[in-house]
Amino acid sequence: MIRAVPSRRNSIADDLRRQITAGDLKPGERLPSEAQLAAHYTVSTPTLRNALALLQGEGLLEKIHGSGNFVRHPRRRTTYTGGRPSAWTTPSVPLRSTVHARHLRAHGPLTTLLNVAPGTSLTEVLCITHEDRTPHSLSRIYIPRHLMPANLLAPADIATHLTELRPPLAEVRETARSRLPTHEEANTLRISASLAVLSITRVAIDTTGRVVEAALLIYPGDRADALFITQYPTEEKTPRS
Repeated sequence: MIRAVPSRRNSIADDLRRQITAGDLKPGERLPSEAQLAAHYTVSTPTLRNALALLQGEGLLEKIHGSGNFVRHPRRRTTYTGGRPSAWTTPSVPLRSTVHARHLRAHGPLTTLLNVAPGTSLTEVLCITHEDRTPHSLSRIYIPRHLMPANLLAPADIATHLTELRPPLAEVRETARSRLPTHEEANTLRISASLAVLSITRVAIDTTGRVVEAALLIYPGDRADALFITQYPTEEKTPRS
């Protein structure tokens, strides 16, 4: 029987994984430089980086450009509950948020997503949540500008505003899928390009068929769950006489 010989990449990843699991490498600790690690394991720098990429994809290491590779602290998991406009997550411990808004003209996929003509004035709200100093999730919320009051930025306040619109809301459509992050998303969230993200596209529609909000939500797969509950009506049985 011929046994497969582990690749140097996998052997290095196994050794570092063992050290992290055993506590020899502690959360927040910076690893030696890539050059030092490559020399220690007697491999080329590309092979060493491939090994580190495996652990980054597993969420065990975090690479901070200009600083090095660090053992990651365990991330709090959040649960996306959905089913309403501007729904956020329900973390076990509150996360800090940074919010920025800008005005732009609808173009490309946004015209289809919001069912508006090219050039329609929109408000984009960018929200990034943080756990301590580490980015935790990313969302971009788009609302037709004439429906967006000035200085209304917090996702919870936006949700309240949308439920008070007239005509009232009729439905919220949500599409969830797992995919690899874009280069911009990986940089913003400081995650490996090989770590899958949970991508949710949410569209809120009023009773006239008008789209009043579209949101693009990105959660790294190692710290997010999605919960969807379907409730069925129950019929009360009439007792037999």
